[in-house]
Amino acid sequence: MHCGMCLPTCPTYAETGRERHSPRGRIALMRAIADGELEVSKSFGEEMYYCLGCLACTSACPAGVNYAELFETARIEVERQGVLDSPKRDFIRWFALRFIFTRPRLLRFVGRLIWLWQVSGLQSFARRTGLIKLIPGRLGELEPQTPVIRRRFSHELIAPVEPARGAKRYRVAVLTGCVQDLIFSEINRATVDVLVENGCEVFTPPVQPCCGSLHAHNGDVVAARDLARRQLDLIDPAQVDAIISNAGGCGSHLRHYDHLLADDPVYAERAKMWSRKLKDVHEWLVEIGFRKPKAPSERSTFNAQRLTLNEQSAGGAEVSTSALNVQRSALSVHDKAAPTALTYHESCHLCHGQKVSGPPREILRALPGFELRECAEATWCCGSAGIYNITQPETAARLQQRKTTHLQATGASVVATANPGCHLQIENGLKQNGDHATVVLHPVVLLARAYAAERTT
Repeated sequence: MHCGMCLPTCPTYAETGRERHSPRGRIALMRAIADGELEVSKSFGEEMYYCLGCLACTSACPAGVNYAELFETARIEVERQGVLDSPKRDFIRWFALRFIFTRPRLLRFVGRLIWLWQVSGLQSFARRTGLIKLIPGRLGELEPQTPVIRRRFSHELIAPVEPARGAKRYRVAVLTGCVQDLIFSEINRATVDVLVENGCEVFTPPVQPCCGSLHAHNGDVVAARDLARRQLDLIDPAQVDAIISNAGGCGSHLRHYDHLLADDPVYAERAKMWSRKLKDVHEWLVEIGFRKPKAPSERSTFNAQRLTLNEQSAGGAEVSTSALNVQRSALSVHDKAAPTALTYHESCHLCHGQKVSGPPREILRALPGFELRECAEATWCCGSAGIYNITQPETAARLQQRKTTHLQATGASVVATANPGCHLQIENGLKQNGDHATVVLHPVVLLARAYAAERTT
């Protein structure tokens, strides 16, 4: 296809205006290599990694070109031929992809060390005294964006099996992720809460490997396949009605285990069943007809929400004092019988990769006391894109500013989004714009709080 309908949807093409930075241009380069007209080169490798992989082009393409598969195959070939290899890059890839992110207990141990660094006061001391500036290169630049590690990880908040509240209708498995397990364990807890509220018995293995998304998107298909097999060994898709993902980027990869393991004689059939049963949490809730929360009195809603926040600060999945104050301020609008303005940023891999766009909005519109305001370019990438904000900081920063400008223009005090990378990118962007009042939350957290408010009314 050469129609170019993908061009206006491509963030990198919009940034540079160069054909090579568009999906059409990249596919032309891939085709030239496949036809033997070009060789895989360093320039080609750099172009493949300049692509965000946001998949907006797949939503725009009238011919249904599978750019995701082409893009990942191209990166696999770049890594196979080693055109970007260097001692520094090779070590970082080995340490991150093969050493840390293939060992969930080790990843949690690293997370615990970072948590100790943060809560002990050492981090604030190093920042206050300027010692942070001694950290060399990109690490020093990235340090201010270090996410807050939660005191309690998912396995400390969620039992391996939690019964349905009321009549059991389904049995589901919940995936807690790797990064999300460390920095957004409260989202995993809220996911289980809304599922049990809607008649689901929930199975949550306490130690879960990375889904392999990070590896597949960075050309390490061998590790991606190994991690997929480990997931299939841990959760038998035949034993559950659905496998629930609550992170847009992970879910997009998890849906394609059937393709990833298509040639595996042992796992291929199980992978097909896994892919059929993999559901985004919003998609699943809408599919089973989730119960819309009742609207209690304005005063009781505020009190219940405040109780939830206090419980978090006392010992649950804690957030900072300033964040708690911001959330209380936003929720106190209920006390005045006025709706809280809410907007929604669509994770690229949720809307373009998984084609799940309506269900999150259906959940957000069902929340009592909130008014959903649509954001301009809601499906435009925020610049996080896995590790893109680390590897391509300049382009990522421009996309971040573009996104936060649109979000702030809605006047909303709450931004909902369903991917940990987007969550962090938007939070950091708002703070850099001097906005410390807007709260970023996952839709299921808002739904879980609405259910909790009912029980305390």
